[in-house]
Amino acid sequence: MLKKSDIISFLWQHFLLVIALNFMTLGVAVCVRSMLGSSVISVLPYVFESAGREGMTPHLTIGQYTYIMNAILVVGQIIVLRRQFELVQLFQLVIGFLFGSLLDINMALTTFLAPESFWQKAIAQVIGCTILGFGIAMEVRCGSVTMPGEGFPVAISKVIGKEFPKVKIIVDISLVTLGIIACFAFFGAWQWHIVGIGTLFAMFYVGAAVRFFSKRMKWFDRILCYQPGFRRYIYGLLRFIRNN
Repeated sequence: MLKKSDIISFLWQHFLLVIALNFMTLGVAVCVRSMLGSSVISVLPYVFESAGREGMTPHLTIGQYTYIMNAILVVGQIIVLRRQFELVQLFQLVIGFLFGSLLDINMALTTFLAPESFWQKAIAQVIGCTILGFGIAMEVRCGSVTMPGEGFPVAISKVIGKEFPKVKIIVDISLVTLGIIACFAFFGAWQWHIVGIGTLFAMFYVGAAVRFFSKRMKWFDRILCYQPGFRRYIYGLLRFIRNN
């Protein structure tokens, strides 16, 4: 039987995870708005969303296409790991859905961003990648299941015995390559605002930003330790639910 402290720990951990996902999707949205190229995780969804506006694919949002891609990556893990796949990792589908939903929200909130000059676009790209790196550092600290974008290369690295960073780079390059192929398939030309210099920049800079923030997250570790006032609030909420 679960203890109240376990329930509180789970709720608080995943409340902070949602905040982390919000930072991540805000960073992705700002990268998309920069018009220099989206981050790796959103390249394919962005291509399909753009094609949808032209009637070539189902008219879904970038967040909805992101969730579909995340679901495919989870299925890929099941195929790769087979019996080694842990059922708890299906929670990645929930995380992927939240990520896609929050991405659509942040895309709507960033419609005012319309950089015109190259330097304005470059600044937007750097800010977006920095926010994304900060969000990833928070997500990792939360200690829940990984995002499908990380879970898939983790699964491959387990099976083939290669280091995760090397496999992650290969998977990222593959996603970008598929995005470029999709651009030519749908539009007959390279779409530089989808896969551009900003995408290449994000592939290297985001990892560096994650490492930078990860070394400076002791304050977040303290937040993960629940404050007494929060505990009393949750206990009162649990008592109210039980008595009603």
